[in-house]
Amino acid sequence: MISVTDFKTGLTIEIDGELYTVVEFMHVKPGKGAAFVRSKLKNIRTGYSVERTFNSNEKVGTARIDFRGMQFLYKADNDYTFMDMENYEQITIPEDKMGDTIKYLKEDMVVEIQFYQNEILGIQLPNTVELAVTETDPSFKGDTATGGTKPATLETGAVVNVPFFVEVGDVLQVDTRTNQYLKRVNK
Repeated sequence: MISVTDFKTGLTIEIDGELYTVVEFMHVKPGKGAAFVRSKLKNIRTGYSVERTFNSNEKVGTARIDFRGMQFLYKADNDYTFMDMENYEQITIPEDKMGDTIKYLKEDMVVEIQFYQNEILGIQLPNTVELAVTETDPSFKGDTATGGTKPATLETGAVVNVPFFVEVGDVLQVDTRTNQYLKRVNK
């Protein structure tokens, strides 16, 4: 148990059987009455955010989230198979639990999988990935003068806006958090 006055951004807590991450919090000491903590919490399982106010003397349970480095092996039907990098145990995750991570996932990629009491909560990709362009419009001489962008489809199916000079076959570094092109990688 932890006092609500010890909240930190990113802390995972358990309230009424649900897991929440502390997104924001503010200690409030009014002129009259008892102090309280106003917080914004994000439900880990559903992704919904809620605002909740706690008395400053309240305590909540902390949740221990384990992160395991796992390597993506293959996709079969609607299931994704990963291997634990330490004990070589394999797990299968259905596509509906994968969320948006599938658009950057390629074979042999190492990801962090979040577990809470052997329940899979989510997948954390590396902040950047390198993927090849499989489809994009051709560039024309003089296009770069405007500094515009065009859509490009990557080898995993993700679509990213890229500068006009990017061509099919180029390897790009992409930010998985913002879905933005970072740079062209020379290989």
